[in-house]
Amino acid sequence: MATDSPNRTVLIVEDAESCATTLEIALLAIPHVKVRVAPTARQALDLLTAGGGFCAVVTDLNLPAMDGFEFIQRVRSDSRTARLPIVVISGDSDPRTPERIYRLGANAYFGKPYSPAQVRQKLEQLLDANSPSHSP
Repeated sequence: MATDSPNRTVLIVEDAESCATTLEIALLAIPHVKVRVAPTARQALDLLTAGGGFCAVVTDLNLPAMDGFEFIQRVRSDSRTARLPIVVISGDSDPRTPERIYRLGANAYFGKPYSPAQVRQKLEQLLDANSPSHSP
């Protein structure tokens, strides 16, 4: 069965339900995108390594059990997920956080409060840049 668009499922890693819902609504406005939500980094890693066909990850840093920094490291160290675009959203007030997450391999950073529309726009850019059917 042929489809017009590739599987574009974005994984949101966020333990605060209201934040996850806000992001989900914003990202579902991207054409052909589906969204899955994982409330913990461990759950997210399980979904990613199970071959869920994810095309990107949007994660918070302040997560239970495993923080977002370790999560990013693990995603980048696994050959199956190493190239996934990662967008970080965090209320972390440490001014070194953006530099730290970029060094770990994140593609974008948004401090809280953030604009869901800006996150959606950045994610669209990342998805288009990584799309195998995207040709200039």
